[in-house]
Amino acid sequence: MEDNARPDDDIRRGADGRGRSGSSDTTQTFGHDADLSFIPFGSDLSAVEVEAIGALPSRSALLLVRSGPTAGARYLLDTDVTTVGRHPEADIFFDDVTVSRRHAEITRTGNTFELVDQRSLNGTYVNGERVDRAALSDGAELRIGKFRLNFFVSPLDRGAVTGE
Repeated sequence: MEDNARPDDDIRRGADGRGRSGSSDTTQTFGHDADLSFIPFGSDLSAVEVEAIGALPSRSALLLVRSGPTAGARYLLDTDVTTVGRHPEADIFFDDVTVSRRHAEITRTGNTFELVDQRSLNGTYVNGERVDRAALSDGAELRIGKFRLNFFVSPLDRGAVTGE
């Protein structure tokens, strides 16, 4: 084996031996850890985004896509389970090979939201840390594949969630 070859290269190599399987049904991995850098966005919200967050009903939250192919998209979280993945039937559909078909779920219990990785190939990150499961706090950054998102809870629930 070459010095720079990794043991799992055969797995990632497709049927043709060059890294392509001829199918778009495979998840591609990130090239290196630099792709997973955590740089917080801070509070650079547009007036429209601030208004959308302010209008959230109790027991709901909003995901804002900050970077990736669908940057600027907004997703309302108002059910007990929201699926995220590359499968067309996912509640939040990310059509990109860095996202697994069943990548993650966002669950709601009362006013609390939790992100649960579904054994995705590239992992799920909250505030720069790879997680299997993590409670989501207001303003948290999520990374799913090459997508970076910010999570915001309803202002009506902030005191209950943060314990203020």
